[in-house]
Amino acid sequence: MENDDRPIGQLLSRRDALKLLGITSAAFLAGCAPGSSNLLTDTPVPTDILEATSPPLSATTVASTAFPACIVRPELTEGPYFVDEKINRSDIRSDPSDGSVKEGLPLQLTFRVSQVNNSCAPLEGATVDIWHCDALGVYSDASDPSFNTIGKKFLRGYQVTDANGVAQFITIYPGWYQGRTVHIHFKIRANDSSGSTYDFTSQLFFDDSLSDMIYTQEPYASKQGTRSPRNDGDNIFGESGDQLTLQLAQTAEGYAATFDIGLQIS
Repeated sequence: MENDDRPIGQLLSRRDALKLLGITSAAFLAGCAPGSSNLLTDTPVPTDILEATSPPLSATTVASTAFPACIVRPELTEGPYFVDEKINRSDIRSDPSDGSVKEGLPLQLTFRVSQVNNSCAPLEGATVDIWHCDALGVYSDASDPSFNTIGKKFLRGYQVTDANGVAQFITIYPGWYQGRTVHIHFKIRANDSSGSTYDFTSQLFFDDSLSDMIYTQEPYASKQGTRSPRNDGDNIFGESGDQLTLQLAQTAEGYAATFDIGLQIS
């Protein structure tokens, strides 16, 4: 686990992202929106975004206008458990070796990926990988002092973003293990203007109170011990600036979340 606690990358705030775009509020709202009606038009806009535009915008104005999904997020450490399995699938709950399905609360996870340079546009054709532990804190295809799952491939997979920059997954709410707060790893790969591969790696986090509630249910409840650390005690979460915490909505079967991210690809 020693490789899973070394933060890397740089944190850019929403204000920094707007400065990076270098455009006025009118152009920002009219020209940068990816053009999809399912953007975060009903999401409260932080004060730093309103003040960063010129002239400053009101919350009412922004809320009534399509808001781009080009927020720059911090890159974090990859950790020890990434394996480039090259498994193209949306539902990552099963193990291809035997068809078994990992039990846990269903989680629908949608990525909306944009490219941020001097404008903001959906990034088509990017490969989005995700991987995380099961309900009992075990990763697939890994060797660890507490488990050996070499050859197993549950809770791993990738999708390619469509014309709207969207990649969707069905997985389970991740479990926990000692030394880290609850998280999902993700990696986004795309080609830059020179044809070289651009690689962005980070992690997604969850609200502690929601995790506490979910972990009272099976199969999570069968795990022994006390979860530690929580978000505020996790060094990697501390590097996230709370910009990588998923906002979950309850569904008939479990939970769903959409994560917007803008990448600076030269």
